[in-house]
Amino acid sequence: MTTHTASLREFKMPDVGEGLTEAEILTWYVKPGDTVTDGQVVCEVETAKAAVELPIPFTGVVEALHFPAGTTVDVGTSIIAVAVAGAAPAPVEAAPAAAVQAEPEPERREVLVGYGPRTGSVQRRARRTNGAAAAAAPAPVVAPVAPAAPVAPPVPTVAEGERPLAKPPVRKLAKDLGIDLRSVLATGPNGVITREDVHAAAATAAGSVVEPVVPVVEQPAVAPAAVPALPAPNAAGDVRVPVKGVRKATAQAMVASAFTAPHVTEFVQVDVTRTMKLVRKLKESGELGAGVRVSPLLLVAKALLTAVKRHPEINASWDEAAQEIVIRGAVNLGIAAATPRGLIVPNIKDAGSRTLSQLAVGLGELVETARQGKTSPADMSGGSITITNVGVFGVDTGTPILNPGEAAILAFGAVRDLPWVHKGKVVPRQVTTLALSFDHRLVDGELGSKVLADVAAILEYPKRLITWG
Repeated sequence: MTTHTASLREFKMPDVGEGLTEAEILTWYVKPGDTVTDGQVVCEVETAKAAVELPIPFTGVVEALHFPAGTTVDVGTSIIAVAVAGAAPAPVEAAPAAAVQAEPEPERREVLVGYGPRTGSVQRRARRTNGAAAAAAPAPVVAPVAPAAPVAPPVPTVAEGERPLAKPPVRKLAKDLGIDLRSVLATGPNGVITREDVHAAAATAAGSVVEPVVPVVEQPAVAPAAVPALPAPNAAGDVRVPVKGVRKATAQAMVASAFTAPHVTEFVQVDVTRTMKLVRKLKESGELGAGVRVSPLLLVAKALLTAVKRHPEINASWDEAAQEIVIRGAVNLGIAAATPRGLIVPNIKDAGSRTLSQLAVGLGELVETARQGKTSPADMSGGSITITNVGVFGVDTGTPILNPGEAAILAFGAVRDLPWVHKGKVVPRQVTTLALSFDHRLVDGELGSKVLADVAAILEYPKRLITWG
């Protein structure tokens, strides 16, 4: 490796989460010889919690990329060398075995969950000072769409060597659909590429013109993750998917939780007909605010928060070192979300202090951020109690595993029309099944039963939100 001089700066892999030890380099936006400026994004990495873009903290000329895309690098390891602005770049000798070449990358078959295999070489381009070269797109993963009128084929919107103008969520969408932003016709202000532009380009590339439609399911907090593209099968017909990033961390956490905390799960069926009527009324009236999305999950969340307020001991964690039960002051409500990168549990900070309208806004923001794949490590840290919405998959109930460090998790099942005894008669009612798993070290059967019973009682008679809240 080149001997460091006063003009050479090394940028090390930072800890972008809380105590994370490694991250995988997903995409490089620069190559040796490119000029970079302080604050410019040079690469995207994935940690065990989220995908994050890394800005470089100084200005200069890229000397070397020490690792190719797809490499998992320990926190604190130098990933890029930059000659500071105003000084001649130092010569670059042979890099370590893992160092990247300035030539196009060879085909790579490793696949991160939610991304298709790269089917060819990746051309690195020169970039503007204020932009980054577009990364090669993975194999397309197309969400359900609806037909629309034909549109003109996309044409290039930027000159060679320039980076198209688009917001991070739009870049993520283009990556998922396998669209090169350089070929997309921009219709946004000042030549900015919009989500609709990307969908139109994807339709043309697929041979049929389509209009973007974001599937909206009535009950879930987040849309189900797109089916990830898989690697090609081997000679025996087996498909091997590398376990890394979010999926690896989830697997480790679930094993630790399942074999550390003694789980107990209780179930209850609830007539939620009145709750579903209230959901419809709130939607029609718009009284929670313009553009605020109202769903059954919103009232389930509010019911759980009310039950926690009545029984604060459920909002707790186990301190093994101190042999103490820690009852949390704030309720950070986690919502389990299935994403293309795997299961994540972002949480709404201090959800217990929010009004119904504020809670609805918080859920909406959580949904949108998760859909865009931009949930930050901070949003997934510090949760104290969780809801998992298995009803979105048509599942009645389950025995959810605790999110590590939490005392309880509530599963919300599908809402179905079932025969039910109501006012002495068997009539069709809307019924769901709730399941509450809890850590029996700090939550006994009485406490767990009271919390679950309170949630059920509120959902059966949602007016209790007023009298109990």
